[in-house]
Amino acid sequence: MNHQQSTRLHSLDVFRGIAIASMILVNNPGSWDYVYPPLLHAQWHGFTPTDLVFPAFLFIAGAAMAFSVAKYTKDNQPTTKTYWRLGRRVAILFALGLLLNGSSIVLDWLFKGSPLSELANIRIMGVLQRISLAYLLTALAVMKLSRQGLWVLATAILLGYWAAMSWVPIPGYGIGNLTPEGNLAAYLDRVILGTNHIYQQGQFDPEGVFSTLPAMVTVLVGYFTGEWLRTQPIQSRASLGLALFSLGCLGLGWAWGLLFPINKQLWTSSYVVFAAGWSLLLLAACYHLIEVMRIRHWGLPFEVMGLNGIFVFVISGFVVRILYRIQVGTHQQPMNLYGWIYKNLFEPWAGSMNGSLAFAIVNVLFWWIILYGMYRQQWLIRV
Repeated sequence: MNHQQSTRLHSLDVFRGIAIASMILVNNPGSWDYVYPPLLHAQWHGFTPTDLVFPAFLFIAGAAMAFSVAKYTKDNQPTTKTYWRLGRRVAILFALGLLLNGSSIVLDWLFKGSPLSELANIRIMGVLQRISLAYLLTALAVMKLSRQGLWVLATAILLGYWAAMSWVPIPGYGIGNLTPEGNLAAYLDRVILGTNHIYQQGQFDPEGVFSTLPAMVTVLVGYFTGEWLRTQPIQSRASLGLALFSLGCLGLGWAWGLLFPINKQLWTSSYVVFAAGWSLLLLAACYHLIEVMRIRHWGLPFEVMGLNGIFVFVISGFVVRILYRIQVGTHQQPMNLYGWIYKNLFEPWAGSMNGSLAFAIVNVLFWWIILYGMYRQQWLIRV
């Protein structure tokens, strides 16, 4: 086949849906005490399939950006209205992330009587906040820099982040300390955000400010991929090209990890490259099946999930927070509704481990049914 790319890739929509479904799956086990290791993040250094979910979503956002900004040229520069729309989208995403963080405090006030004054200590960063900032930085770079300039920027960020994390001395910890408390990213987050506004009011935030810079490169890698695909005829060699690029990234990321460990929570440079390799490989598979071979029916369930991805991420997170705060059972042994559902409806017939997995799968199916209804009604909630 030799079709030219359209302004939309169905394979990208399917890949987005896979990422969203995976995110719901790994975030909602029946019990965190019973989770199969591949469905958990690496405790610190290392990489599991779960560590691919978040960077895959950023990668996809970057790839989609290549199609949305293709209309801008030297003769057709972004207007004030363009920047306004970008700022609006970023602000809404960031606000939704803050809303999720704040909802925990408000729900504790409603269900437990905890003081609302805790809102003064709200966590500032989070998943949606990182997506919004990484997207903003990448979009501005894409609209202002040449392709060569973007490659230079991406390389400079990855090398600069490696150098800074390895050689900038941290008071009380020295240089090259990559522990949760002693690394440069954690130190800067404590200085910029304050410990009251960091994840669990601790010493380190896995979606902190400084580590958002290499996360921006994850979006840029997606952009480079989308830009390349946009100019390629729909042929097997495009799928092969993606696969070969993926192998190169996997090899480079693994080798770099020997010097600068692969670490999702620190979003290390080696992690950026290694995760990009897996994203490229998965996209290559989706692209070949859907765009080249035109086998699309299998992807529809995932495409349904991807069309309202931000909506389902926010609303599912909010529902889980409510379930955790509704108490059931006796006063001597209270249990939240989330745990009660797992203990009474899943564990008895499937066991602790498989019941926890079944709970997570049913969670995905539950939200898929809702999203399918929205899909049939053509309800698209976009940010």
